[in-house]
Amino acid sequence: MILDRFKMSGKVAIVTGASAGIGRGSALALAEAGADVVLAARTAAALERAAEEVRATGAKALALATDVNDAAQLERLVDATVREFGRIDVLVNNAGGTAPGPALHLNLQDLEAAFHFNVGTAFQLSKLCAPHLAKNAGAIVNISSAMSYMVDPGFVAYGTAKAALSHLTRLLACEWAPKIRVNALAVGATVTEALGMFLNAMPEMRKQMTELTPMARLGTPEDIALAVLYLSSPAGSWITGKVFEVDGGTVASNWPIKMASGL
Repeated sequence: MILDRFKMSGKVAIVTGASAGIGRGSALALAEAGADVVLAARTAAALERAAEEVRATGAKALALATDVNDAAQLERLVDATVREFGRIDVLVNNAGGTAPGPALHLNLQDLEAAFHFNVGTAFQLSKLCAPHLAKNAGAIVNISSAMSYMVDPGFVAYGTAKAALSHLTRLLACEWAPKIRVNALAVGATVTEALGMFLNAMPEMRKQMTELTPMARLGTPEDIALAVLYLSSPAGSWITGKVFEVDGGTVASNWPIKMASGL
């Protein structure tokens, strides 16, 4: 049966940034497909709520409060996963993000921080998981952004870092094939808790973004989670080194707030 290729029974997945939004949605999708899930995020209370939702699907869940910017905490995350479940089959590097701001207001430390949070942490955790993933023909899915190839004022740090994450994906896929598949999602405007606060406060902003999206709606965490499941599961077993655009068909930024350059 073709649908059996999407089943994740017996698999173990680590998802970072799993307490809300795309991370939470991905954890739930993997659990509903049969995987046990290790959820990592900084906020323990929200993380445990997400873990309870995972357990409600019948899957096992381990919630570990983790700051991905701390290398020691990443090591603890991997060690705890192997100790609890004995294996790692999937890593979803979802934690990341950088607030927009004019380039002239950025300093080198801001740029370095964006790279560390969006690229360095994914690289470090992928390295730690790699020996375990290789034993099981595992998969890594990196959550990148449409802003990795689109342009808009205010996104120099974020967009450049996500572009690096997308190419890191291709390079690791080349180096680790055929034992580990590495893919990424270039995600468009998705209504997570963070973006939702702005959209609820500014309905006109939601209208503008929707009108600039060919599919006439913004994305949901479930839209992204479905792609994560595909690339993580045996259904995607012949795909590696690719960056899938999951963006409602956008070919240009639909971010409606235009920042002045300051020049």
